[in-house]
Amino acid sequence: MSNIEYEAKIYDVIPADIVAKLARLGAKEIGSYNFRRYVFDTIPATPNRWVRLRSDGQHATLTVKEITAEAIDGTHEWEVEVSDLETTLEILAKIGIKPRGYQENKRQEYNLGGVQVVIDYWPKLKPYIEIEGNSAKEVINTAKLLGYAEDDLTTKNTTELYQDIGIDIEKMLELTFNSVVEDRMFT
Repeated sequence: MSNIEYEAKIYDVIPADIVAKLARLGAKEIGSYNFRRYVFDTIPATPNRWVRLRSDGQHATLTVKEITAEAIDGTHEWEVEVSDLETTLEILAKIGIKPRGYQENKRQEYNLGGVQVVIDYWPKLKPYIEIEGNSAKEVINTAKLLGYAEDDLTTKNTTELYQDIGIDIEKMLELTFNSVVEDRMFT
């Protein structure tokens, strides 16, 4: 099984326009989610690698993500489903692994011909599309179906999108739609 994620983003979209395009193309709406996540550094801390404990309210996952290149196929992911967010967070704390931050975002998910197309909403960021398929070609072709050129795609991760607007989310204790708390450590 490949751990490579084939994905790219299109930043600063108008969600209603994307939803209308997806409907015209016959995409299937999968769901809307309110994600809660805790982000951890690896031990030892390694640039471009982190651990994510995330829940959509019904399912929780523990994931290691690693960026190996700024490319559609440049992110690797290892993920397992866990019974629930709070218990897993407590287990990690009991073995000395504490989060560096808590984050929330919202997502609308669609399936277009076997390709995942999501509209992501993050505090202080403009909405963006993330397209994830089984190959770089699928991602590029899906972007074209939605009316975008390959040059419109970015492989920046969310951390980099925040850096573009002058926010370092790796130093955030809390990043939610109600608050942004900076430069404090979990106790």
